[in-house]
Amino acid sequence: MSPVSNPAEREDVTAARTSGRTTVAVIGAGINGISTFRDLAMQGVDVLLVERNDFASGATAASSHMIHGGIRYLENGEFRLVKESVQERNGLLKIAPHYVKPLQTTIPIYSTFSGILTAPLRFLTHRSGKPRERGAFLIKVGLTLYDTFSRDGGNVPRHRFLGRKKSLEQLPQLDPNIKYTATYYDASVHDPERLALDVLRDGESAHDGARALNYVEAVGLDADGLLLRDRETGDEFRVRADVVVNASGPWTDLTNEALGTETAFMGGTKGSHIVLDHPELLDATGGREIFFEHSDGRIVLIYPLKGRVLVGTTDLEADPREPARCTEEEVDYFFDLIGHVFPSIAVDRSQIVYRYSGIRPLPRHDDTAPGFVSRDYRIERRKDDGQPTVFSLVGGKWTTFRALGENLADHVLAELGRPRITGTAGVRIGGGNGYPKTPRRKLEWLRENVGDDERGRVLFTRYGTRAADVAAFIAQGEDAPVIGTALSTRELAWMVENEQVRHVADVVFRRTSLAFTGDVDAQVIRSIAEALAPLLDWDAARVNVEITDTATQLRDDHGVDVSDSALRPTR
Repeated sequence: MSPVSNPAEREDVTAARTSGRTTVAVIGAGINGISTFRDLAMQGVDVLLVERNDFASGATAASSHMIHGGIRYLENGEFRLVKESVQERNGLLKIAPHYVKPLQTTIPIYSTFSGILTAPLRFLTHRSGKPRERGAFLIKVGLTLYDTFSRDGGNVPRHRFLGRKKSLEQLPQLDPNIKYTATYYDASVHDPERLALDVLRDGESAHDGARALNYVEAVGLDADGLLLRDRETGDEFRVRADVVVNASGPWTDLTNEALGTETAFMGGTKGSHIVLDHPELLDATGGREIFFEHSDGRIVLIYPLKGRVLVGTTDLEADPREPARCTEEEVDYFFDLIGHVFPSIAVDRSQIVYRYSGIRPLPRHDDTAPGFVSRDYRIERRKDDGQPTVFSLVGGKWTTFRALGENLADHVLAELGRPRITGTAGVRIGGGNGYPKTPRRKLEWLRENVGDDERGRVLFTRYGTRAADVAAFIAQGEDAPVIGTALSTRELAWMVENEQVRHVADVVFRRTSLAFTGDVDAQVIRSIAEALAPLLDWDAARVNVEITDTATQLRDDHGVDVSDSALRPTR
């Protein structure tokens, strides 16, 4: 991204530049960098978080929207990771109930004993070999073991098996050739980018010395400090730090290279998804995630979300230097897997409203098959004379972000010789504080805080109980709709002042679900750009740049063409 003309004054960058000093600098504002930032801020540590793009815009934004225990990791023998994952999943259901929800998950099964001979080989060698479907016996063993990790003292129901007849009674459009279904409970995250922002805002409010900057990249490190570049203006400045944390996910090696060190820690794989506006398929899922092994041995999913159907995912070797994009071959793969379990339902490309792809931050894996690469994480330390200690995070996954951030913060605290003064386990996140637990309490909360009309419900879904603060802010000034009840001028002002919105794309892709649900067209882009203009001091030329850039991202990265007269430049 090159600097743009007429940038708004950035007081946050000016403050970091003027200070020139922090105790810890965290590079990379994906969910794991943000979690580490929050944890350190809660310990009273001065910490600066920098992200070269927008917050939560990389691998964090390209997930399957799952918070899961990782049943398939049992086959890899990763029992520690499964235990930690289910503990964190159960914890997030309590501390982030505004975004993390229970999800009933069903596995269609076509045989009884298939895979019994090949499964031990996969376990021992971590090579996939010839695909062989896992039958009911293996899945039963796996789910029984999973229950021992997962049940949270009985709060999570045990798995259950059904035969063909009862399975088809519940899900009548499943392939009639199935023999069984197995159903268990995991969880989903409905708005991962917003959850990441909530964690970040908790960190900012926890300590006056905690600052987070988007569109600022780390470009060097030497005895004079960490060299940063403001990507909005092109200006460079230095910040001294005692410890640097490289949490840049799949780009960890590239960040280390920029900091002057060659590493080969990472070996991420690309995962793509499509989002379908398909009422028949949505109805066929019965509100459940359909989770199964496709014919190539890849574990895939069909998942109802926000009135759409999310389908994923692939697992392909990827180069982090290249943009990750969902290809037409991957779309064909997704259509094939839908046909595998719902053979009577037709799908075509006209029903795709959004597609996305990202690179998983996996460790280097050489000849290990991608599906068997560990989803666990490790922390690498480097200390060169005259320079701060650098910790590099290798691996990590969405579900375990809290525990990972705590672990990484503990390494930093030990390096600084400082004690931990508080934990993060059980600490509610942002809009999860005071979240109503029943429909009745929700209605009462809406009436008392934001109104129980459509606009109030939109704010509650987007912010959780933080919607009360947003509604109060909106009420303090003149407000006007930008997109019906979905967005208003004063809410955009809130996003600029409190969530560091810098571009139209920040709103379209990450502060709202407009792109994900296919509710973006040329007029929506223009309306948002023109509403942001007075807030960010944009002139007509900058408005046109923002409109063009957003439309280009939609087309090139997400397969959405919004070409329309509304995109024509303003004069």
